[in-house]
Amino acid sequence: MSLRPLGMEPPPERELLCIFGTGDLGRSLGQRLLQTGYRVVYGSRRPHSCGPLPPGAQVMSHTEAAQLAAVVIVCVHREHYDFMEEVAPQLKGKVLVDVSNNSKKGLYPESNAEFLQSLIPAASVVKAFNTVSAWSLQNGPSDAHRQVFLCGDKAEAKQAVRELATRLGLSVLDRGSLSAAREVEDFPLQLFPEWRLPLCIATGLTAFFFFYLLIRDVIYAYVEQDKDISFRIMVSLANKVFPIVSLIMLSLCYLPGVMAAILQLYRGTKYRRFPDWLDHWMLCRKQLGLLALGFAFLHVLYTLLIPIRYAVQHPSIIRENKTAVFDTTSAWRTDSYFSVGILGFALYVLLGITSLPSVSNALSWREFSFVQSKLGHLTLLLCTLHTYLYGWNKFLRPSTYKWCTPPGYMLCLVVPSVVLVLKLLMVLPCVDRSLGRIRQGWERTGPEGEGTKPLMA
Repeated sequence: MSLRPLGMEPPPERELLCIFGTGDLGRSLGQRLLQTGYRVVYGSRRPHSCGPLPPGAQVMSHTEAAQLAAVVIVCVHREHYDFMEEVAPQLKGKVLVDVSNNSKKGLYPESNAEFLQSLIPAASVVKAFNTVSAWSLQNGPSDAHRQVFLCGDKAEAKQAVRELATRLGLSVLDRGSLSAAREVEDFPLQLFPEWRLPLCIATGLTAFFFFYLLIRDVIYAYVEQDKDISFRIMVSLANKVFPIVSLIMLSLCYLPGVMAAILQLYRGTKYRRFPDWLDHWMLCRKQLGLLALGFAFLHVLYTLLIPIRYAVQHPSIIRENKTAVFDTTSAWRTDSYFSVGILGFALYVLLGITSLPSVSNALSWREFSFVQSKLGHLTLLLCTLHTYLYGWNKFLRPSTYKWCTPPGYMLCLVVPSVVLVLKLLMVLPCVDRSLGRIRQGWERTGPEGEGTKPLMA
């Protein structure tokens, strides 16, 4: 006898989904689906010996499982698609969700999803969930694993998969037809695509300045002065390379913005695309800044390490006991050098903190722009001033130019000095006013720019 009150309808039966494959991804996806409120049935080659499955899930053969559900999620590698043709009659008119990936790009002439569609032409294949890992499904997707790319030829099939992903707490980005599946399948194979250029720049700068300073400091002392100071390579030399690379990379974060402003002023409009190289450069400014912050941290740590080095504490460094006259100018320079460096590093850290998604999402666009632009240029100014105070009047001494080469800190001042001078020109009232009008939609017309008109008349 039913104890349900009269007039109350029974709760709707939960939707049943089928998963082909009982591997790590299949089990994790099934467990998440069960927690979301779906019923899950697995299709396996060995239904009686397929290993542990999530509690509440059923397991049976591929043919039996395919008959029960309208949506079938294929968590099987392409190499094991041979059974799909056998269950083709049971998959007719159903939605097949292909989640497979390849071990490398260009392994097959067509994508896995397109190949699956050719095996089961009567089904609607949708590519999805291939960028979600089993670990993220078990532990809850974070921001980096929350996005799901989706593509397929049937709108109804894509809508069904979209609703499924949304219930799992994932955000869906539609990539179009099934022909985009190859691109979607290549996404998991990309290794730090946004970091590739910044890492190459950081590696190149580090290698160049390391060998440059190695020649000027260590090899020069050995050849010209018959001194072996190779022990300085590990700390002293590295502590020269890190701040140099950090300052250059910080300036490279703000140089493309200045170049973009100059292009807009020259063209008289903001509605023309930047060159591809400049566009790509601007997109990786965050990565450049974070790497620059990392080198700044290394500089701070190595500087704190210097007093406890053996080469500093060894008694052989004691010289004749001479009394030196106190130089007020040198005292001012030294204190200013350290003070400006500390302030610059503090702002450096602030820029890094505000670039974190959890922090930047809590800021308005005006607040974020103020920190990253206004305070960012102030950070660049302080770090550049820190380097100028370090050099002070050394550029006047002939001994500074070993083998007729300038020291490393002089070379690293070129790019930030250029950026600061150009930025100073950009904030002049006449230039800033013209740039502001262009960014609000004003366009210059005519070859000489005699006539002007707003974009939206």
